Amino acid sequence: MSTDAVAILGFIALFALMLLRVPVGMAMGLVGVCGFSYLVSGSAALKMVGQTSMRTVTDYTFGVIPMFLLMGTFVSNSGMSRELFRAANGFVGHLRGGLGIATVAACGGFAAICGSSVAPRRFQPSPTRKCAGLAIRNLSPPA
Repeated sequence: MSTDAVAILGFIALFALMLLRVPVGMAMGLVGVCGFSYLVSGSAALKMVGQTSMRTVTDYTFGVIPMFLLMGTFVSNSGMSRELFRAANGFVGHLRGGLGIATVAACGGFAAICGSSVAPRRFQPSPTRKCAGLAIRNLSPPA
């Protein structure tokens, strides 16, 4: 079979797996490994899986994730996150949409402290929204 036919068959298999509700990452990995093992060899595909997963796990960027979690725990347990939100709410809470603006400002303050703009998950001011009479929803996408 030609490489073009293998690619087309791989896309069909990928979409079929996604229709069967297999997670996208798992489906892509399975189709990729199966296609590579068909085109090259099975042992080379298994070696590639082992090397790629080991290279990914030992990468520096994944080594700092525990430090971000530790920093978030320190900030949360010390009450700094609550104080950051109170300060931001004091500055912009009186404006229209001030609760959302204060949340974004508090996230910016936390990003300035720890160096990550995506780390602040503690600034979902549920008690404040409850007191303001607003609906409490989960603001993050499902995992």
